[in-house]
Amino acid sequence: MSKQFDLAVIGAGAAGLMCAAVAGQRGKRVVLIDHASRLAEKIRISGGGRCNFTNLHATPNNFLSENPHFCKSALSRYTPQDFLGLMKQYQIAWHEKHKGQLFCDDSAEDIIAMLKAECNKGKVSWRMPCQVEELEQIDNGFSIRTDGQEINASNVVIATGGLSIPKIGATDFAYKIARQFGLKIIEPRPALVPLTFDAKAWEPFVPLSGISLEVDIETGEKKNKAVFREDLLFTHRGLSGPAVLQISSFWQPGQALRINLLPEVNVAQDLVNNKTTIKKNLANHLSQYLPARLVDGLLTAHGFPGDARVADMPDKRLRLIGERLNRWELIPNGSEGYRKAEVTRGGVDTRELSQQSMMANKVPGLYFIGESVDVTGWLGGYNFQWAWASGSAAGLAI
Repeated sequence: MSKQFDLAVIGAGAAGLMCAAVAGQRGKRVVLIDHASRLAEKIRISGGGRCNFTNLHATPNNFLSENPHFCKSALSRYTPQDFLGLMKQYQIAWHEKHKGQLFCDDSAEDIIAMLKAECNKGKVSWRMPCQVEELEQIDNGFSIRTDGQEINASNVVIATGGLSIPKIGATDFAYKIARQFGLKIIEPRPALVPLTFDAKAWEPFVPLSGISLEVDIETGEKKNKAVFREDLLFTHRGLSGPAVLQISSFWQPGQALRINLLPEVNVAQDLVNNKTTIKKNLANHLSQYLPARLVDGLLTAHGFPGDARVADMPDKRLRLIGERLNRWELIPNGSEGYRKAEVTRGGVDTRELSQQSMMANKVPGLYFIGESVDVTGWLGGYNFQWAWASGSAAGLAI
């Protein structure tokens, strides 16, 4: 015997919980379905367990999409202040780390408990763990065949996310459903992910593993150029840290990264102009700006003698050193993949969806929200803000 609902939300993550809560509190009969036995695992593990739940400075400019205007409507109607208002009702304490990034003072569990309470306030029915085996369009909506009972719903929201972090249950379910109903997909790929380099080429830099510093990092050219100032982390396989996670969403295979290891210092100018007054050797002089281990490693890797006196070195050589530090160019051979990616770039083509409601234009009653859609935020709470905003937009439309 099937049960009839106004709305079935498939995927009980950030976007799905928000959508179910909003629709339920508007009097809709809502069922929330998820294949996992634990609720909202991605919220639970984010921000080191404290959940970077939004960013005060979130604007449409902080999101990537083939259709960059798509996210404007949802983001304008549900803002970071709206989410903070909800947290205030539940007396959840938070703090700003930097650059507008907001975290729970205590635990990500507070956010999960809040969203669950909001769903319960809307009398949402739960089906967890529950595997969806088939989704079929019928006369009055949709039939959902699960490993439990069959569920009928007038509307279905797909909120199953992307492919990132498979160990917590990520699947391609959203893309399968989109293709089943003839919707286009922008090819998914890992985003906010560490980048890797050819093992042999990276070998000279392996000893620098663990070093972190603030840099300017960029990739692309002209209108496709992206630049961030963030912390860079050397690893044994390549580069990570916020700088690389940010740029990874923009980087295309085969493209170079350009890294300014000393954004506040024109190294060539400093070395050439002060050459006669610098009494130290090259490594010691540069160590006033950068960690000594980093200086030694970079000079060795680039073939510069760290023990040479700056005053004895030709200007041409000093300028070359400056270029290596202020504009270090290197080409990654790939990334750490979905295993380490925080999000998935690409997904359901937004040109297939209504920007007001998130409904598929050619499949009335079928909606896609959150990470399943081709809208990807920067690092720093933006992707959660998209989850809240897109989930709210769909919940209000149904």
